[in-house]
Amino acid sequence: MPFVPPDPREIRMLRPSYPDPDRVLGCLLGGAIGDALGAPVEGVPLAEIRRRYGPDGITGYVPGRLPAGSITDDTQLTMFTVQALVQASVRARARGIGGATPGLLQSAYLTWLGGQGVRMPPQHSAFGPLTMDPAMTSRRAPGRTVLSALLKAAERQRPGWPLGTVDEPINDSKGCMGVVRAAPCGIAAGSAERAFELGRQAAALTHGHPDGQLPAGVLAATVHGLLSGAGLRESLDAARALLREQRRHRETSRALDRAVEMAAEPPTPERLETLGGGWTGEEALAIGVYAALAAEREGAPEAVGRRGLLLAVNHSGDSDSTGAVCGNLLGARYGTAAFPSAWRDGLEVRGTVAAMADDCVQEFGPNPPTGDYGEPPLSWLMRYPEA
Repeated sequence: MPFVPPDPREIRMLRPSYPDPDRVLGCLLGGAIGDALGAPVEGVPLAEIRRRYGPDGITGYVPGRLPAGSITDDTQLTMFTVQALVQASVRARARGIGGATPGLLQSAYLTWLGGQGVRMPPQHSAFGPLTMDPAMTSRRAPGRTVLSALLKAAERQRPGWPLGTVDEPINDSKGCMGVVRAAPCGIAAGSAERAFELGRQAAALTHGHPDGQLPAGVLAATVHGLLSGAGLRESLDAARALLREQRRHRETSRALDRAVEMAAEPPTPERLETLGGGWTGEEALAIGVYAALAAEREGAPEAVGRRGLLLAVNHSGDSDSTGAVCGNLLGARYGTAAFPSAWRDGLEVRGTVAAMADDCVQEFGPNPPTGDYGEPPLSWLMRYPEA
């Protein structure tokens, strides 16, 4: 059946109350759970996963380089994306002007970089609430592309001025870290179109290739649709319609087309691996989408979440990244009920994720924190200081 794109504007009309607190928490928590599930088997061949953990592979948290339930840089950078987006909104309300979001994203990522043990020039960047949790900045096997791109930005000592942009690429990387951290852009944006644009801008800070950026736009726009009340397939199709309007979209579009077609058949890890290893942006998105769509046949939310995430991480590739993408989607669709309580309770940073989700709900809801004269209150400005 040919792909018939829906009108993304119709997704916006579904928003009876936005954002739904449980779906926002589900989106961020699901990404972190998927990251923690997949981290110990990242890059481990499927046959070896089965040899170690049984024919079904891993079925819950297992220890790896870190204790069971620990996150990686995937979740760290996603949470710093949240921090920067809230910061940008608070700044815009305080000053009455916007436009600072890309710079604040880069500034937040440079704050994260400062905790990675690399030598870099001092930066005058905002800190915010995440610096209170050591797990959010400790070194967790960060990707070389992100490190090198952010070090280039750090060398200028102008953290609020984006170095990598869509129009002026910082490199030619199509690695998956751009899409992995993009889900919060779908929470902050007021439309699917804006979510797509914001996700792509965030990815462009470190990834210059279109296939490192466009998947981030798709994930953000899909998350926006899910939080607005649409179903997974409907939200994804609206995001794919936006994708097809972009230059050089074909590789990402082909990867998604194949993932959607394959999801109609009973899922297997072997079938999933034909989509690639998840090391690049379009592959990570396609695998996460495939696992989420294929799991929906399970029916009950927890069964869907469990099936989807275990499918997304039990393969030979970048298991934590594909798990994170799948978790973002299923959490935004079903809320926290999509994930077993043992996974939620056993997550290393569950308290920090919950606090950041609550901040999103407050700032991007209909009544953001406001002082006596209409500006953000001092307590909010102190929590999210300007760079």
